[in-house]
Amino acid sequence: MGLAGLRIVLVEPAGPINIGAIARVMKNFGLYNLVLVNPQCDPLSSEALMMAVHGQEIIESAVLVPTLPEALHGCVRAIATTGRVRSWETPLENPRTALPWLLEEPEKPAALIFGREDRGLSNEELNYAQRFVGIPTSPDYVALNLATAVAICCYELSQCTQQPDAKTLTQTELASLDVVEGYYQQLESLLLKIGYVYPHTAASRMEKFRQIYNRAHLKTGEVYMLRGILQQVEWALKNQKDGENL
Repeated sequence: MGLAGLRIVLVEPAGPINIGAIARVMKNFGLYNLVLVNPQCDPLSSEALMMAVHGQEIIESAVLVPTLPEALHGCVRAIATTGRVRSWETPLENPRTALPWLLEEPEKPAALIFGREDRGLSNEELNYAQRFVGIPTSPDYVALNLATAVAICCYELSQCTQQPDAKTLTQTELASLDVVEGYYQQLESLLLKIGYVYPHTAASRMEKFRQIYNRAHLKTGEVYMLRGILQQVEWALKNQKDGENL
């Protein structure tokens, strides 16, 4: 799969010219897998296709999905781009140092996520990524065009494939993001049941848990182990309740 299979995910893109320019630059650097989350324009408009030039087939084969989790289905690695200074413990990294991580398991799906042109990604959307990159710009003008940001990242990714002797992190069998998402849903349900969180605080507390587990880069077996613990706790609670009712 490798570079050609890496998903470039655009969340609610609003500009057809941007979509066309992104398709063109993807073709320039050997990326072909474009996923559009709830696009706010027609990606097959004449403006988009004209701007794409020889990258039109990338737009025509783009996958359209309504939500970000659907765009990431099956992925084991995901990096989100953001221009905001984050207060979370997960650091904001430079594309050159972070992006090679997406290619460490070339046979498995991975995704690079870009936000809206006007406001980027929400905190909830950022929670679906395991790492975060920001492109350094001049303090005189920090705002970066979406297509330009994609072009810079595509270039850096293409450079990774031209350095076969450069080793990054040791390869690991990471759990897919939808497998981890299932754990989050089970954890939230249990925490609500035992009163550790309340409906009005669940979202903010679960955001903290997501940050902790995203930093851990969970493997599939580890997720199953964690889910087994939750199932055992649920079993113990049920049996305790049944015993009290006797």
